[in-house]
Amino acid sequence: MRFAFNRCYLQSWLAILLLLSGAVQAAPEILTGKVVSVHDGDTITLLIEGKKTFRIRLAQIDAPETGQAYGERSRDNLAGKVAGQSLRVEVSATDRYGRTVGTLFLGQRDINREQLADGMAWVYRQYLKDKSLLEIERSARERGLGLWADPHPIPPWEFRHGPSAGHKASEEAIPAGHEHDGNCGSKRFCREMVSCAEAQFYLKQCGLERLDGDGNGIACEKLCADEKQQH
Repeated sequence: MRFAFNRCYLQSWLAILLLLSGAVQAAPEILTGKVVSVHDGDTITLLIEGKKTFRIRLAQIDAPETGQAYGERSRDNLAGKVAGQSLRVEVSATDRYGRTVGTLFLGQRDINREQLADGMAWVYRQYLKDKSLLEIERSARERGLGLWADPHPIPPWEFRHGPSAGHKASEEAIPAGHEHDGNCGSKRFCREMVSCAEAQFYLKQCGLERLDGDGNGIACEKLCADEKQQH
């Protein structure tokens, strides 16, 4: 009995130690330093202890590219918040370009969230972990802040595949009657879709994420709602 008790006691302590070990490993890495450069609306350089620099990519958001509409405004907006400031970064990953990915904190301020709230970035849905960010983006969009003043802003992940793609959409749209031939055409906006099914095809098969503004998996919700009412 005593042996069984001791064994049970030992197993309990081992379980506790494993849990504590997991908690320690789960704690995010923290970098603290001074912002010495702001490259665009989601990338900075941080100087650590006056000698080592880190290229920091803001996690879960994607700002307009420098050569894109609102790109410079997004960069200036971020620079106005953090340039020359000492802040901390909660590191979440390292991307394929070797940049440190993380969340910037200036005191208690979450700078990643502020860029979204100011309408200076999109939620980067491919890498989204905190879904509350979608509400921040939605609020900025509904108020027409920053890049949302443009009725048809082009997400940077689309712009990187061709800056002029969105502007040529109406000229190169698939002719009526050929919308579901299994190919991804040049349509880019909900106004070009002729049916809810077509919109869903472009979202799911062609990766046209702009059609799903709130990230709920339904493309062109107004079009789909109107189509449903007609039936």
